[in-house]
Amino acid sequence: MAEASSDNPLNTVILDSIQGKGYPVRDWLTSYPLIMVALDPYTHESAWILETAGQFLHHYTPADIRVAWLVAADDDGCREFLGPWADRYLTFADPDRAAILGLGIDRLPSLVYVRSDGYTQIANGWDPTAWRAVTEVLAGNLSWSRPLIPKPGDPVPYAGTPAAG
Repeated sequence: MAEASSDNPLNTVILDSIQGKGYPVRDWLTSYPLIMVALDPYTHESAWILETAGQFLHHYTPADIRVAWLVAADDDGCREFLGPWADRYLTFADPDRAAILGLGIDRLPSLVYVRSDGYTQIANGWDPTAWRAVTEVLAGNLSWSRPLIPKPGDPVPYAGTPAAG
C-alpha cells in the first residue's frame, strides 16, 4: 500500500467540529468512513434541503459510518442555521470554505462520502439521482439499506450555489 502524500486532502484538509477540536480528515476516519452534507447557510438552496438532509443523516446514524454536517459558517452560524440538527449530528464549521474546497466540492448543498483509503464520492447540488448513486455505494460498503431518494415532500432537483462563494 502506498503511503499517503503530505498534500493528500485526507492529511491537509482540517475538519473543525463545533463540539470540540479540529483534526485532519484522516483522523476523523480512524474507525468509520464519513458521510457529510455540505451546506451554505447564507443561501436559500441549502435551507431548502435541510430537513431532507437531516432525515438522510438519521437513516445512517445506526450504521458503521460517521454522519456529519459541513457548514460554510463559524460555530455560532452553524448552530443558528442548523438549530437542533447541530446537536443531533457531528457538525463541522468551515467559515473560510477551506475544507469544502479542499475536498473538491463544487456546489452547495452537496453530499460527500469519504473512506480512509481516500475514496471520495461527491454529489453536488440537490440531484436526487446523484445522491442515490452515493447511497448505492454506501449500501455495498456498509451492508446497509438505502433511504428513499427523493421521497414525497422533498424539494425538486436544483443545482445549488457555487461552493467557492
